[in-house]
Amino acid sequence: MVALQGLYATHPFWPWLALAALFLAIEVATGTGWLLWPAASAFVVGLLAEALHPGLALELGLFAVLTIASTYLARRFLRPVLESTSPDLNDPLQRLVGQHGQVMAAFEQGRGRVFVDGKDWAAETDDPAPLVDQTVVVTGVDGAVLKVRALPA
Repeated sequence: MVALQGLYATHPFWPWLALAALFLAIEVATGTGWLLWPAASAFVVGLLAEALHPGLALELGLFAVLTIASTYLARRFLRPVLESTSPDLNDPLQRLVGQHGQVMAAFEQGRGRVFVDGKDWAAETDDPAPLVDQTVVVTGVDGAVLKVRALPA
């Protein structure tokens, strides 16, 4: 314990860095997302402690404030960015659902060609056949065939 006190007295950065590394290691092991911000806060407090030597009480208070603020802000502003309502990023066909396109060839018996996302696709519709150059929206994907619905002109 005396050795830790001596280390903190001479170089307060290292105990804070050790705490940050511990939080980060637990975060990597669990993947919860909750310990990333205390780890970053501990690192920032370590940098400030090394530069300013404000004292342990002020450092602990700063650590608490930074942890609460960074966790709150991350949950508030990063969650909408990270939690996508779109389909799986690794399934490019499912990403087409909801996109608009143009009818390239006349639909016959519910089948035709549409231009969506820079490509020409085979398409099917259960609605009345859309006209050439009419805008459609992709409602589903069946293999390499898009299910579409005509948008009102």
